[in-house]
Amino acid sequence: MDYKDTTEFLYSLYRHGIKLGLESIGSALHALGNPQHRYKTLHVGGTNGKGSTAAILAKILQVAGYRVGLYTSPHLVDFRERIRVNEQLISENQVVALTQQVQSTIPIGLTFFEFTTAIAFQYFADEAVDIAVVEVGMGGRFDATNVLTPLGVVITSISYDHESYLGLTLSEIAFEKAGIIKPDTPVILGDMPVEAETVIREEASSRQAPCYGLGTEFHVFHEPGERFRYEGIETHFSHLYCSLLGNHQMNNAGCALALLEHVSRRGLNIQEAMIRMALSQVVWPGRLEILEDHPRLIIDGAHNPAAGKVLVDALVPMLHKDDARLIVVLAMMRDKDCAKFLKLVCPFVDHLILTEMSMTRAATVHELRQHVPEGHFTLNETPQLAEALKFAKQLAKSSDVICVTGSLFLVGEVRHLLKTSQSSSST
Repeated sequence: MDYKDTTEFLYSLYRHGIKLGLESIGSALHALGNPQHRYKTLHVGGTNGKGSTAAILAKILQVAGYRVGLYTSPHLVDFRERIRVNEQLISENQVVALTQQVQSTIPIGLTFFEFTTAIAFQYFADEAVDIAVVEVGMGGRFDATNVLTPLGVVITSISYDHESYLGLTLSEIAFEKAGIIKPDTPVILGDMPVEAETVIREEASSRQAPCYGLGTEFHVFHEPGERFRYEGIETHFSHLYCSLLGNHQMNNAGCALALLEHVSRRGLNIQEAMIRMALSQVVWPGRLEILEDHPRLIIDGAHNPAAGKVLVDALVPMLHKDDARLIVVLAMMRDKDCAKFLKLVCPFVDHLILTEMSMTRAATVHELRQHVPEGHFTLNETPQLAEALKFAKQLAKSSDVICVTGSLFLVGEVRHLLKTSQSSSST
């Protein structure tokens, strides 16, 4: 098989759906010789912010001189984005070879995420990484990545998402997320509701795992000029700058610093200058990412109410400059809480353009329209994403802000569209 054939095979595994549990992935990794135990790991879970926090951790460790694996999901354009070593994507040839290796070694049927996780863990072993930063796919307790024995874990946030799998209350969701906590292993908690934090601290205590929470055991203070101060148990840094857009990224960076502060006691050596350099250089596509200016085009993968609030908090200051209008291009998955998301975002919108993604799980514009609240904005429906983006640019003045949001899959499609358009115009 070539790379195209291989990715088509991998995507065909979506037919198995989502299967929460560790038996299949445990058997698969055992058949491969348990590659995940051949390097150190950090495990990053939570509802929102886990991808950004994982990227920050990986960048700091890389600048500190370590060979770092990074496993995240979903990808935006290319499958290879999920698996990286020192920021380099796994090659097409390696995806092909590892897929064939897993196929020939493992007789049991795996889901897409289980198969991908097996590829990633084997690849990191083959590449002799010093440490791998692994993002949880969904939940935690029964997520395929929860076969690790990490140096430490981060749970970035708890909010409503994937309720049909994780539970209908924040306490139930927190219990599932807390499943990645291991005995005597430090746990870092980001900003989250009290009922969720209480559950996680109880789970940590039951496993004798020391727990450190943002705003309790460590602190992040915003400073003028988009800077922030970190105050940990023993480590303090002021005037830090994170290149990722949005005040929430300062909290994510604080969680990363707290984890590194505690796991450094287990053999990692990271200096202040390395931290400052890494934070100023870290990149994480698809999260408040500015693709164009005049008008400003921003893509953000927010897809639940908590992420919608973070998005609004980041966008509103931009609108105060030059009387900018906000034009939102939105598509969402059918199983997301579209009504609450739109209720948060729409009060700040001047033009709302509903569109669709090329996925069976995606809501139609007709379905989205049912959730749009009353408001002082114009509403348009343009099912074809390329046309929706074109229409948004036609509406926009130079000073306006266009935001494409509602799903990471949507963000991926936009990046692909723009890349294809740029390639066509350059030939």
